Amino acid sequence: MFTSEESAARGVVIDMLDQIYTSKGYTPEYFEVPLARGLTMVADGLCDMLPEYVYSKNSEKDFEYATEATFVYTSAFVVRRDDSWVYNGIQSIKGKRIATGPGWDYSSMSVAYQNYIDDPNNSNLVELIAGKDDVVDRILRMIREGRVDLYADNDLVLQYVLNRLNLNDDLKIVRPGLENKLMEIPIFSKKIPLAKRQELIKVWNEGRLAMKGKKENMLLKKYNVTFEE
Repeated sequence: MFTSEESAARGVVIDMLDQIYTSKGYTPEYFEVPLARGLTMVADGLCDMLPEYVYSKNSEKDFEYATEATFVYTSAFVVRRDDSWVYNGIQSIKGKRIATGPGWDYSSMSVAYQNYIDDPNNSNLVELIAGKDDVVDRILRMIREGRVDLYADNDLVLQYVLNRLNLNDDLKIVRPGLENKLMEIPIFSKKIPLAKRQELIKVWNEGRLAMKGKKENMLLKKYNVTFEE
């Protein structure tokens, strides 16, 4: 989440990160950039860490992963409230107009879904929405307006944005989402001296474990979101 004149809220993950590091005497500084640029900044040592990224062996050359995941997310879809559509494998999305962002990767949750989006034969049914900070907002409004049909994302993100935009009368969350859950893990720059990097990772791992339970639930409640089993 990006701060604005209307709200200083940064979301569950950043609130959690802030609590973990400030309790150990750190003062985090945040750079609000798109994911691709954030990854480059961490790889180049311009930032120390990024709080959530999908695990990939290919990324280990540029980043070191923490041990403790930020969250393990269930995905879901958003459609118009009067749409009876449900996800039942890749066949069920054929003919639907799908929204996504440039470079977004769903392959850890469903290789088939990612392959469908990447297939040039489906390009007329895949809408790439670019932008810095309001992509999901714009996608949900496009669904409401009938310009696209569905969108898949982290369930918590969808709950929060629907609540914030007051779109629950127009749109609904459809579960189950994609086949696999999404594990997001903090990554740390390998340009950080080893001792400092190990200390930052240790602070995260121990702090994240300590947040489980009551503290974690308080953060989720703050943003009016819940994990669906």
